[in-house]
Amino acid sequence: MALSFYFYDLETSGVRSRQARIMQFGGQRTDMNLKPIGEPDNILIKLSDDILPEPDAILIHGITPQKTRADGISEADFARFLINKIATPDTIIIGFNNIRFDDEFIRHLLWRNFYDAYEWQWKDGRSRWDLLDAVRMTRALRPGGIKWPFAPDGQASNRLEFLSAVNKLDHDSAHDALSDVRASMAIARLIRNKQPKLFDYLLNLRDKTKVEALVGKRDPVIYSSGRYPSEFEKTTVAVIIAHRTDRPGALMYDLRIDPDEFTKLSVAELAQRWSARGEGTPYFPVKALSYNKSPAIAPLSVLDKQSAKRLQLDKVQIDEHLKKLRGAKDFGDKLNYALQTVYPPKQPEMVIDEQNVDEQLYDNFVKDADRVKMGVVRAADLAELGQLKLDFTDDRLQALLPLYKARNFPQTLSSEEQAAWEKFKTKRLLSGGQASRAAKYFNRLEELGKQSQLNKQQKYLLKELQLYAQSILPPT
Repeated sequence: MALSFYFYDLETSGVRSRQARIMQFGGQRTDMNLKPIGEPDNILIKLSDDILPEPDAILIHGITPQKTRADGISEADFARFLINKIATPDTIIIGFNNIRFDDEFIRHLLWRNFYDAYEWQWKDGRSRWDLLDAVRMTRALRPGGIKWPFAPDGQASNRLEFLSAVNKLDHDSAHDALSDVRASMAIARLIRNKQPKLFDYLLNLRDKTKVEALVGKRDPVIYSSGRYPSEFEKTTVAVIIAHRTDRPGALMYDLRIDPDEFTKLSVAELAQRWSARGEGTPYFPVKALSYNKSPAIAPLSVLDKQSAKRLQLDKVQIDEHLKKLRGAKDFGDKLNYALQTVYPPKQPEMVIDEQNVDEQLYDNFVKDADRVKMGVVRAADLAELGQLKLDFTDDRLQALLPLYKARNFPQTLSSEEQAAWEKFKTKRLLSGGQASRAAKYFNRLEELGKQSQLNKQQKYLLKELQLYAQSILPPT
């Protein structure tokens, strides 16, 4: 089959992919010339009644839970549509910040609904790409022919709505999934038209072997990432210090920074500096690069004099820092130990708690025998699902099965299963007193309701959120 792009975007009930849910999915397939193929997809997905959305998220995109329940499809139906109609062979799945955000929501939705969480992005010639880092590198290295926006505070910004506005691109409703998809497609066309060589080069970096080969030469590379400061267009010159020992990837050092201060630190001191967050925190010049996340990297040879001046990159200083770094023989080992301290390997739970099983995708890979049984769950009709008894060896899947039935096919529940579902919802939403999900939800609604600048639509949304919670909360 011929390669095609599938652009997509999500609107969600919150920002945490393990806990929040997809409320709207927008998508459009195009050919490799970015010409649309067929009609766009615009799908609402029902919120199940064990989920309270984050009120702030609803105020941003304006989709109420009631709207999803009235006009949406179940997660199970959406997962089937995604796998059968969207994740077709030779599809390049693409978005704007999708690798760090949207893809994670899709993975967890597939996990909850007994699909493989990964195959949709690699099997049968499929791959994924992210426009955001491509935009960052284009702005840094080849900005010609494109207008580049700034945020109201004067900082350079690559937000989708700003980019589309200054370049007069179609984006009639920011934070509507399908409108954001159309804007992403327009940005992709703009970059391909103005900087075709860079566009095609970065597109090819969705192949992780090419990323690893470039980084593995151990030569300095141009690297654009949200991790780097805005004042330098999110771009620097970096070099590998060591391959990661926990997963495929590299630890990259920002060669703008003199390494002397850091190579002398202990593992504990490095971990402390690495984990420090917040405004005013000293900059830590080490970043973990993942080979399979389409990073925007390029050989140093692409840096012309004009870009070097604009990015304030001093070649003499970079060479000096590189020489010092190569003299610090144990620095890479110390950084890998520090990384394990900052992000310790998560141990799988010995006893699976159904309240947390939605979040346990990354605890372990599913064994082949259980993958076959997952297919049995997906294929079961309503009559079969009501009687389905499967002995999964993976306790996570055993715990997910009654939740899958209750959320997607409540009509299949026996009286005992219905009672168990009500007990589950009560614990999830009401346990913890003032620290419960419900208490925090109502407190946030009250805080937002006191804001003087609320418009009529926002007041309506807050009222709807109040009514929604009242409609799903179990009796106490």
